[in-house]
Amino acid sequence: MVQSDFETIRSVEIACSVIETLQELDGGGITEISNRTGHSKSTIYNHLQTLEENQLAAKEGDQYRLSVRFLDVASHVRNQSGNYDVIRDELDKAAKETGEVVQFGVEEHEKVGYLYKAQGNRAVQTISSVGTYQPMHSTALGKALLAEFSNERVHEILDRQGMEQRTENTITGREELFEELADIRDRGYAIDDQENIRGLRCISACRWGRYHPRRSQRLGAVKSVQSGSAPRRATETHEEHGERHRTQQQVLVTERTVDSQLPIGIPEA
Repeated sequence: MVQSDFETIRSVEIACSVIETLQELDGGGITEISNRTGHSKSTIYNHLQTLEENQLAAKEGDQYRLSVRFLDVASHVRNQSGNYDVIRDELDKAAKETGEVVQFGVEEHEKVGYLYKAQGNRAVQTISSVGTYQPMHSTALGKALLAEFSNERVHEILDRQGMEQRTENTITGREELFEELADIRDRGYAIDDQENIRGLRCISACRWGRYHPRRSQRLGAVKSVQSGSAPRRATETHEEHGERHRTQQQVLVTERTVDSQLPIGIPEA
């Protein structure tokens, strides 16, 4: 886990814990939230009252839930992508044509943050969802993003985040990862061969974009998820190989289409 070099504010940590618990429980009462968070009922009551006063929580009887104010916050974050409609439309199109899960993510907190997710008619179940994070070293999205960074920055990320072994296929050595990043730069796309979740293969390609004219350049990446039971690509059947190739091409087409229609990232003034 990343170690902070500053002192956190206890009351803010508690408020964040209350918000997360309200999301996990889909709403709840003071006693339930107190038991889940480990904080006293009086502390939970005060924080819930404060959240309600700021229209971040709503009360119905003795139950609290997150308010619609969070929809406004989420919409703002979503629209920071530069042109969310382009991302949504192109990923929906790719999901329909491939039948797979297609996702768009960015680097945030030195992890992959998911901005949009589309599902085709043959989509497999994944643990990723909009607004959540996954490691960079074990995901196609993450490796596609890392391949665009300098080696120094990649080392800094690995120093803080580590290289957790998620499956038997996860790359856990830096030398092997940097070799993989070099291959990604050469071929133009990244592959997660059951490295984050057993049974799932993913293909990803990067595009440049921006979150805001006054902010630095930000990278985004398109990813498609395929099911697969073989431990390595060498065991693929001819049909599986053809299907993977078609999906790779669709990911690249989608990435280029999104890239061509989004504003180009510009450095801070």
